[in-house]
Amino acid sequence: MVSLGCPKALVDSEHILTQLRAEGYGVVGSYRGADLVVVNTCGFIDAAVEESLEAIGEALAENGKVIVTGCLGAKGDVVRQAHPRVLAVTGPHATREVMAAVHAHLPRPHDPFSSLVPPQGIRLTPKHYAYLKISEGCNHRCTFCIIPSLRGTLVSRPVHEVMREAENLVRAGVKEILVISQDTGAYGVDVKYRSGFWQGRPLKTRMAELVGALGELGVWVRLHYVYPYPHVDRVIPLMAEGRVLPYLDVPLQHASPRILKAMKRPADSEDTLQRIEAWRRECPELAIRSTFIVGFPGETEADFRHLLEFLEAARLDRVGCFAYSPVEGARANELPGQVPEEVKQERMARLMALQQRISGERLAAKGGRVIEVLVDEIGPDGAIARSSADAPEIDGVVYVDKARGLRAGEFARVEVTAADAHDLWGRVV
Repeated sequence: MVSLGCPKALVDSEHILTQLRAEGYGVVGSYRGADLVVVNTCGFIDAAVEESLEAIGEALAENGKVIVTGCLGAKGDVVRQAHPRVLAVTGPHATREVMAAVHAHLPRPHDPFSSLVPPQGIRLTPKHYAYLKISEGCNHRCTFCIIPSLRGTLVSRPVHEVMREAENLVRAGVKEILVISQDTGAYGVDVKYRSGFWQGRPLKTRMAELVGALGELGVWVRLHYVYPYPHVDRVIPLMAEGRVLPYLDVPLQHASPRILKAMKRPADSEDTLQRIEAWRRECPELAIRSTFIVGFPGETEADFRHLLEFLEAARLDRVGCFAYSPVEGARANELPGQVPEEVKQERMARLMALQQRISGERLAAKGGRVIEVLVDEIGPDGAIARSSADAPEIDGVVYVDKARGLRAGEFARVEVTAADAHDLWGRVV
């Protein structure tokens, strides 16, 4: 299995691997040892398409028998034109279709003992954290995005099913659950927030109720892809009480009202700034990460300065930035005022320089504080851990000196001794 792309694609890969193991297939760590290769692709931006096509080509060269799935698979012609030798092409969240292709090209083994899988399924993450996907698809129609055409409209998982998976993860030793979807705040909209049952009591299919229930499991719960809807306000008290991590991943994309309108984003920058200020009043420890696009068609220098002013005011903890890249099938490609590539790159550099200063100031303010961290790795020079403000792979880390006695997957209390624009350093207390 070669898994590319975002955590949502990673979960799709986990579901495929779980089904493979359930049916008695084994998984190996090299092309040469495999009878078949499944490549789960990303097709969101041009760079991701290139990476996916290269991965398919490598698998074909090294093995020859390749099934392609994932977001790039939804553009079947692209894959077939580049690599006509692939055995099958499916779209995202297509476990059934992938298994049908596997059955056609590698007949199912009949050893019942190898069909046994653990209740939590097969995971590609370290044992101490896992992604929990609560819905698929998206109801928004942002002009730069083709996710709805790849993954469809919003389909929320039944709340009892989500909670059962979360409980199985905790029983298996997971210490951090990362809640993901295309639009976490919209969970349950498609089923009108109908009630399910968990532990014998009714539980609404709605983000606030789901997060409250997850907060009862005694592990870190981290929320990703949360649009700043008003009802998100109901989750902040849970963070202030320590029931879930004081962390929100909010994909804002821009701050200029004119550009947000052109993007068809479900947000208003002034309302968002006020909401962030209110969240921080209620939960001062709240860490907020976001991503932004610069160089969107029609973006003027005034629009870009508006974005910089928003960042100065919002003082977000973590920020990612992308130069706008036209995606095949996105409506933004037809908009006037395409921004030259050199202007995009210059604006991206200015934005990241500003955010580097802001991030550095916010991290420096943690100097001398004692914080709880989750240890990811133990090395010869100490431990690499993460605080409540750090999601794996995308945020910073905490380097812990003299980590004798610490083990990966365990919590520790650390005094912060130094900081830069991205990471913290500390010692065990």
